[in-house]
Amino acid sequence: MALGPGKYDSLCTFVREQAQAKGVFVIVVDGARGSGFNAQVSDFQLQAALPSILRQTADDIEAAGGLA
Repeated sequence: MALGPGKYDSLCTFVREQAQAKGVFVIVVDGARGSGFNAQVSDFQLQAALPSILRQTADDIEAAGGLA
């Protein structure tokens, strides 16, 4: 994961603050600034867990037959 702000960093910050979350992962498809993603996590332990969280999320989406 790259360090520093990405093209959707301000959106990611907004989501994290509104959700009062320790971490967020924002994926944008064909957005105003193109496609991309941004992640913000509060600590290294959460950052290290992010790949397994994303794998589980993908598995959940597949099991449900796609996104709602």
